[in-house]
Amino acid sequence: MREWIFVPGLLLSLAAYGPAPGRRGTADLDRVLQSAVAQKKVPGAVAVVATPEGVVWQGGTGYASDTIFAIASMTKPVTSVAVMQLVEAGKVKLDEPASTYLPELAKVQVLENGTLRAPKSPVTVRQLLTHTSGFAYEFMNKDLHDFVAKGGAPSMMAGGDGFLKAPLLYDPGTRWEYGISTDWLGRLVEKVSGKDLEAYFRLAIFEPLGMKDSFFNVPADKQARLATSWQRTEDGRLVAQPIRARPSGGFLSGGGGLHSTAADYIRFARAILAGGALDGRRILKAETIELMGRNHIGDLSLRPFPSLMPQLATDGAVLPGGLEKFGLGFALNTRAIEHGRGARTLTWAGIFNTFFWVDRERKVCAVLMSQMSPGLDEGPRRLLEDFDQAVYAWLP
Repeated sequence: MREWIFVPGLLLSLAAYGPAPGRRGTADLDRVLQSAVAQKKVPGAVAVVATPEGVVWQGGTGYASDTIFAIASMTKPVTSVAVMQLVEAGKVKLDEPASTYLPELAKVQVLENGTLRAPKSPVTVRQLLTHTSGFAYEFMNKDLHDFVAKGGAPSMMAGGDGFLKAPLLYDPGTRWEYGISTDWLGRLVEKVSGKDLEAYFRLAIFEPLGMKDSFFNVPADKQARLATSWQRTEDGRLVAQPIRARPSGGFLSGGGGLHSTAADYIRFARAILAGGALDGRRILKAETIELMGRNHIGDLSLRPFPSLMPQLATDGAVLPGGLEKFGLGFALNTRAIEHGRGARTLTWAGIFNTFFWVDRERKVCAVLMSQMSPGLDEGPRRLLEDFDQAVYAWLP
């Protein structure tokens, strides 16, 4: 078991899992986290590393090991796995129009030069999984932002699911743009399965994987473990924000509504690393994991993230890892990184600076969680880069 000690405002890890045979000590991994907090790159962080052997290292500073984080867009890979479970069951087809399952999508239009028109082709399930559907985020797309500001569609900042009435910003399949596609996939899972996402995830993913601290709505008896969130101010300081459970308000966001712990999410990552199973419980077939880890956007490429709300997301930020392509629910790097990730490592992140990756080539996965805004602030981004390098330097 991990032992933690409280030092005024700081939690320090005193002991980690011992290094597996053939591995060096873990001092550099601990040092990366502790240095990042000392230099105020992040308010705190919890991290876990696993291989096919199991969890081989975990550490943290600033947050307890069982802290529950708002993982935001790290919900998306979970929703994508749920969709692929339905594909395996023959209930959903990847290249079928998504309106087959969600008739309201048959009416979606494209916003072009301030006016709405019919799309040249219907949005497919595969396009929702790869963010090539044409949907965007209002805080990342000026055309959509202006359309919402003029009352054309409800804002996602208002809460609830009204933002799903947003139009497409381009024809399906013609561009990669990050947006609300996975929220539509969450609706698809609910419609096809007949269960809400909380119930479906619990039954089909969380219980099989032993993820006991992952929720849309955090139970009252666990809310004391919610992470304190911090905001980077204009002068560079980190200011604590009031702790809140971020209740779903009845809408369960498949694109960003989950809370989880590093210990829980590493179990999800380990299942992906192992080809869809963990501790004898299978959530997907190995061939389905292989399919999800292929490039599904062809010649299209990922782009830096724009931001119209700098307090929420850093403008022009790039998620580390040499990411160029997108699979079914995960970003991918097409080439191996020297002294780093293998080719086609599956990865994504959450806007409150939670991160994970699954490297199937070099047989390692990791989770790194902090809780602060803006997303991909230079501090947590640098921490992720340093942690990434330290993990691969440590591996045999």
